[in-house]
Amino acid sequence: MHQRVLIVEDDLDIAHLLRVHVSELDLEVDHLASGEGVMSQLTNQNYAIVLLDIMLPSVDGLTLCREIKTLHPKISVVMLTSKSSEMDRIIGLEMGADDYICKPFSYREFQARIKAQLRHVKLLQAQQSQQNSNETPAPIVVGNLHVDPHCHEVSLHKQPLDLTATEFELLLFFAKHPNQVFSRSQLLESVWGYDHLGYEHTVNSHINRIRTKLEKLTDSAIIETVWGVGYKLNSKPLQQELI
Repeated sequence: MHQRVLIVEDDLDIAHLLRVHVSELDLEVDHLASGEGVMSQLTNQNYAIVLLDIMLPSVDGLTLCREIKTLHPKISVVMLTSKSSEMDRIIGLEMGADDYICKPFSYREFQARIKAQLRHVKLLQAQQSQQNSNETPAPIVVGNLHVDPHCHEVSLHKQPLDLTATEFELLLFFAKHPNQVFSRSQLLESVWGYDHLGYEHTVNSHINRIRTKLEKLTDSAIIETVWGVGYKLNSKPLQQELI
């Protein structure tokens, strides 16, 4: 069965180019020129990826991204934007976007990112299939950090953390391997399913978002940078109670 990609882009010339580049990857493609019919389209058809323009008529692309990831967390959402500021990227990731592509972009980079997202979707599907075939996975507990893969819930010092689907998978991976250092490429392969270099911004952006959310509940550094190597989850401060 061919996997399907939904393009949500109001610029018809750009949409045509996207359709051509996606079709070259032997993928089925549908296109919507506005965001108004996206949710019903996702209900009626199975999609692996949604290419979502951030600037849409009548419906805000960022708000639509959050709605897609809330109701269809396994669908990969890639934001398309002509804006390149860090704040736009941060907001997109906070809304749950799995990646972002700033216009203009080369078709080679575009296709590489689509392939990477397909691997990410395949990895999530494999994990879900394994969970369905096995017993209910037990929560991962590292001191005061509780990560429940079955309920998809995280708490720190008994306070819930609101994480996007990708942030959850990343923190779950760290919690399964406390105090172990992982390079960006190892995280990309293990969490995103990427086997292509050049996506360090994806790791950096998601780790920064997780740190920001953790820091609201603790003054200690939970996800640490090991300079020249990568990142690790430091279990020591998680053993301490808040004063």
